[in-house]
Amino acid sequence: MGVNGAVGEEGIRRRGCSCTKDDFLPEESFKSWGNYVQALKETPTRFMDRVLTRSLDSTELHEIKARSQHEMKKTLSWWDLIWFGIGAVIGAGIFVLTGLQAKEVAGPAVVLSFVISGVSAMLSVFCYTEFAVEIPVAGGSFAYLRVELGDFMAFIAAGNILLEYVIGGAAVARSWTSYFATLCNHQPEDFRIIVHSMPADYGQLDPIAVVVVSVICVLAVLSTKGSSRFNYIASVIHVIVILFIIIAGFTKADPKNYSNFTPFGVRGIFKSSAVLFFAYVGFDAVSTMAEETKNPGRDIPIGLVGSMVITTAAYCLLSVALCLMQPFSQINKDAPFSVAFEAVGWSWAKYIVAAGALKGMTTVLLVSAVGQARYLTHIARTHMMPPWLAQVHPKTGTPINATIVMLTATAIIAFFTDLGILADLLSISTLFIFMLVALALLVRRYYVSGETTTADRNKFIACIALILGSSIATALYWGLSDDHDWIAYVITIPIWFFATMAIQIFVPHARNPKLWGVPLVPWLPSASIAINIFLLGSIDGASFIRFGIWTCFLLLYYFFLGLHASYDTAKESGENKVADGWKKVEEGVASSEAKSGLQVTNSS
Repeated sequence: MGVNGAVGEEGIRRRGCSCTKDDFLPEESFKSWGNYVQALKETPTRFMDRVLTRSLDSTELHEIKARSQHEMKKTLSWWDLIWFGIGAVIGAGIFVLTGLQAKEVAGPAVVLSFVISGVSAMLSVFCYTEFAVEIPVAGGSFAYLRVELGDFMAFIAAGNILLEYVIGGAAVARSWTSYFATLCNHQPEDFRIIVHSMPADYGQLDPIAVVVVSVICVLAVLSTKGSSRFNYIASVIHVIVILFIIIAGFTKADPKNYSNFTPFGVRGIFKSSAVLFFAYVGFDAVSTMAEETKNPGRDIPIGLVGSMVITTAAYCLLSVALCLMQPFSQINKDAPFSVAFEAVGWSWAKYIVAAGALKGMTTVLLVSAVGQARYLTHIARTHMMPPWLAQVHPKTGTPINATIVMLTATAIIAFFTDLGILADLLSISTLFIFMLVALALLVRRYYVSGETTTADRNKFIACIALILGSSIATALYWGLSDDHDWIAYVITIPIWFFATMAIQIFVPHARNPKLWGVPLVPWLPSASIAINIFLLGSIDGASFIRFGIWTCFLLLYYFFLGLHASYDTAKESGENKVADGWKKVEEGVASSEAKSGLQVTNSS
C-alpha cells in the first residue's frame, strides 16, 4: 500500500499515473502463485473474518477515502442536489414504461402504481438521507452497508449497485434512440439494426445509444460542477416541457377514457408498480455526491427529499394526462406521449414531447454516469475491486478510470439488449438494495457493539427475523396465489406489525443521529423493508433467474479475488486485527491501534 514515509508517498504518486500489475492486484496474496494458493486454502477463515467485520464511520470518512490519492472537490449545494435528483430520475421510466404499463398491465390505474412506487422510493430516500448525512462519502449504499452489515453483504450489494447503474444507463440510452427517431418523423425502432440470426431480445443493435453514452462519458470525466451546470440547464428545459405536457394533456382530456379505471384489477396495479420502480431509480446517485457537498447536514436532506417530492407529483400528473387523452388500449408502448398528442390532433406537440424526453434522458444518463463512477471508486478503495479504479484525477477531481469502465459496460449492454429485459432486472437489483439499506438503518439505530447488551441484541435479531420472514411470506403468497386468496395476509401482516412494535417497546436505542435522523423509527424503515420485498413478489420468474446468475458470478469473483484482496488490505492498513478478534473492529479498537502505529512509524 505504501502509506509510511517518503518512499511510500513517492510510490503512491508514481502509481497514480501508471497502469501496472500493482495497480490492479497489489495485495500480498497475488505476489506469487504460491501466495495465491495459500490464500485459497485460507478462504474459509478469511471469509468468516470479512463476514464478521464491520467497518467504522471514521474508517470510511478518512482512511478509505485517502486511498484515492486526491480529494474530490466540494462544489455542490442543496440547489445542485435537487436538480441532480430531478435530472437523475425523470427520464425513460416515465416517457417509455408508462405506455407499456398503462396499455398491458394496469390501465388508467397506472397512476396508483406510480403512487405505490413513489411511497416505497420515498421511504428509501429517508433511509439514504440519514446515512448520507452521517457518512458523506462517495460510496453511497456500499459504504453504509459496510459499516452496518459487514464486508460480505456490502460486496453483494455493491455488485447489484453496479448492475443497477449499467442496466439503467443502457435502458435509458436505448429509449433515447426511440424518442430521437420520433423527433425525426420515424418509427421508434427505425434507427436500430435488426440481426435476424440473433435472439429477438438481443438482436436489435443500437449504435446511436453507444454514441450517446460516449458523449456522456466525456462530460462526466471533465468536471462534477460542469456536469451540474449542464444538468441544471437541461433539467430546467425538461421541467418546462413536463409542465407543457400536463397542461396541454388536461386540455385535451376525455373523462370517458377513465370509465374503466382498473381493467386488470389490483394485481395489475402492484405488478405495474414493481416495474415502474424503474422510474424512480437514480436518486441514490445523489447520495454518492455527499463527498462533494459543501454542507451535507443541510444540503443532502433538502436535495434528496425535495427532488423526490417533485418527481412523484410530476409522474402522477403525467400518467393521468396520458390516460385521459387516449383510451388505455390505444396507447403506444414505445413513445406514448408523442403518439397521444398526434391522436388528439396536436401533431406538432409530439416534437416538443420528443425533445423534452431527450433532454430528460440525457440528464438521467449524465447523473447516472457521475453516480456509478463514485460507487465504483469507493468499492475499489476497499480493494474489493482493483485499486486502479479508485484513482481520482488531480486536475479534474473526478474518478476518470471508474467512469470510463462503467460507461463502456453500459454502452455494450445498450448496443444489444431489449428494454423489457433491462427494466425487470433493474427493478430486482434496486428493490434488493433499498431493502438492505433500510435493514442497515435499523441495525445502526439499535445495535452498537460493546454497548448493546446480549439480551437486547437477541431480541433485536428475533424481531428482524420476523419482519423479514413475514415480508417474504407475504410477497411469496402474493406472487403464487390468485386474486381472491387473502387468508395468509391475516397471519403475515400482523406478524410484521407486532415484530416492529416489539423493537419499539423492548429494544432500546443504541445510537441517535448527530445531525439529521429518519422520523418514526422503527416503523418507517420496517415499512420500507416490507414494501420493497412485497414489490419483488410481483416480478416475473425469468428475471429472478437472471438475477441468480449474476449473483453466482459475483460470488465466484468474491471468493477467488475480492475476498483475498480486501482481506490483505484491511490487515495491512489496520482495519482489522485477526488475532484480536472481530469485536474490536466494531468497537473501534483496531482503528485506534492502527492510527497509533502509523504515528509511531512516521515519528521514527
